[in-house]
Amino acid sequence: MHDPTLDPLTPGARSHWIPLRTLVLLRWVAVAGQLAAVLVAEGIFHLQLDLAICLGAIAAAALANVIAQFAFPRAYRLSERASALMLMFDVLQLGLLLYLTGGLNNPFALLILVPVAISASALHLRSTVSLGVAAFAVATFVGLVYRPLVSSDGLDMTMPPTLLLGFWVAIIIGLAFLAIYARRVSIEIHGMSDALLATQLALVREQKLTDLGGVVAAAAHELGTPLATIKLVSTELASELEDPEQAEDARLIRDQADRCRDILQSMGRVGKEDRFVRSAPLETVIYEAAEPHLTRGVSIQFDISPDEGADSRQPTMPRQPEIIHGIRNLVQNAVDFARGIVRVEAHWNTDTVTVRISDDGNGFPPHLIGRLGDPLLRRRKSDGEQSQRPGYEGMGLGLFIAKTLLERSGARLSFRNSTDTPESHGAIVTVVWPRHRLVPEPGSKDDPLGENQPINT
Repeated sequence: MHDPTLDPLTPGARSHWIPLRTLVLLRWVAVAGQLAAVLVAEGIFHLQLDLAICLGAIAAAALANVIAQFAFPRAYRLSERASALMLMFDVLQLGLLLYLTGGLNNPFALLILVPVAISASALHLRSTVSLGVAAFAVATFVGLVYRPLVSSDGLDMTMPPTLLLGFWVAIIIGLAFLAIYARRVSIEIHGMSDALLATQLALVREQKLTDLGGVVAAAAHELGTPLATIKLVSTELASELEDPEQAEDARLIRDQADRCRDILQSMGRVGKEDRFVRSAPLETVIYEAAEPHLTRGVSIQFDISPDEGADSRQPTMPRQPEIIHGIRNLVQNAVDFARGIVRVEAHWNTDTVTVRISDDGNGFPPHLIGRLGDPLLRRRKSDGEQSQRPGYEGMGLGLFIAKTLLERSGARLSFRNSTDTPESHGAIVTVVWPRHRLVPEPGSKDDPLGENQPINT
């Protein structure tokens, strides 16, 4: 059965990704550090500590680790609640040690930031807030109530109240800043990871569709002869059979053979995997990318022409899924927001190949132009935006996928709004490839086939 918590695109799934062994290992490191600090304070600096209770608090953490290691499998992944409880235990255990060893006068009080930072990086906001509140309470308590550190000669090692207050303020500010910073970075990393995964899935899907089309077209080609033979023989049988029922059966066989031929031809639009399929003229690739959106009620106008002084022959481009799917996403975005017209322009010269896609819509939001191409640009839409494009989430994932795929082919993308006329503010996306990244070298395997050569017998 599918476990949604292991699905990387399921909301909140990453809170179930924390391996138990990771937190156990971190706690062992903390136990070793606490034990070393207590022994050094007692044995070298001769501070008067309640050693038995301190070692008992450290032993409690070690015992919790041992129980966790034996009670759960090695590869066990913690739930959101279990992770939060483990980190909460660490906060309280550290608070007990701080109470026994000088409270905020102990410089190791700074370590109370660690569980909150881990929670901010991996858990939900609710768990992080709970841990933050607990850490705040513990820091405040041990700042007011604690067993003072006393040296062997009776010196009370307590900071002046002003410094103690400053240290408390620093810890509280550190808790808030570190939690916000860690959570923000974590959200960005997770969002990029999700978007890259979606990009990879889109590319794999496009590649499968391309391969499937080639397989079906190849099947149609290979089955053409036997289907033609079946049709010929069934036609002859239908004309020669005297029994009306048998003649009707023969005609049925002929009709079904025609139907098989039509089905195979409609399913495959490209031929076998050969040099002709791997590359095509620029206009063919652009039209193939835009074709699914030609019947969506928006006029798509094409302008395929060379730059001034450039060779009039169209460059041959590779029919890579990255290029086709990337341009298709850009055309889809333009069609979705256009009032009635989308323009797809393609131009070339000796150095570059440029594709420009524009629409007559409202254009990109000015405050987002600098971030276009980043994934998951979440924002709440107004009622007007919702009515213009119902069902659209507006997360920027489509543009991210298109940008990522096209950049893999060597392109550079730029986004801007039209300024041709005061009334025109439509979006413009420009894709520029260095020509050497697209056009095959003469004589290479991707070079066009050229004219048909006569067969000499």
